[in-house]
Amino acid sequence: MTWQIIQLDAVDASPWRNGGGVTRELLAWPSGRDWIWRASVAQVATSGPFSRFEGVQRWFAVLSGAGVRLAVGEQMHVLTCDSAPLTFDGAVQVQCQLLDGVTQDFNLMVRRDQARATLHRVSGAFSRLIDATNTIAVYAMDLGATVDIDHNSLLIPARSLAWRTVSAGVTLQVSAPNALWMEIAPCA
Repeated sequence: MTWQIIQLDAVDASPWRNGGGVTRELLAWPSGRDWIWRASVAQVATSGPFSRFEGVQRWFAVLSGAGVRLAVGEQMHVLTCDSAPLTFDGAVQVQCQLLDGVTQDFNLMVRRDQARATLHRVSGAFSRLIDATNTIAVYAMDLGATVDIDHNSLLIPARSLAWRTVSAGVTLQVSAPNALWMEIAPCA
């Protein structure tokens, strides 16, 4: 499979029912209605609750803005553009408080009974030997990113998601000043 690239600016924004922001769905795989994993970027304009997703593991990373304070169940987390992505159970009640104005945030959601995933922030270089056939995705933030697989390079434009399936035994390297790395694996 070859790389697929989705640019954020090419995706229409969907307003939230509560009026607190908008979401741009970059990818819902394999389909929008029956997805196993979903990647999106949200513009959060006001503080308020997150939607609940039963049976879903969620990852959340701040892309721009001062950040947020998330009350996830009984635990409090302060997240900024420098924070590691936070993972939590999508069924848990989450309250979001903006720290100082609008934020832009990346969301990865995976149905726990069908897949598992990881999400890491990349600042500089990141290398990984893939141990099974999995889906790999990289979101390049403001300055783009380069991905190398077996001496083949891909330049990912800023504010874009690139994804593909890779086989076991492949070494993948990401070079970026500011990007997110995802690996999604089917459940056994």
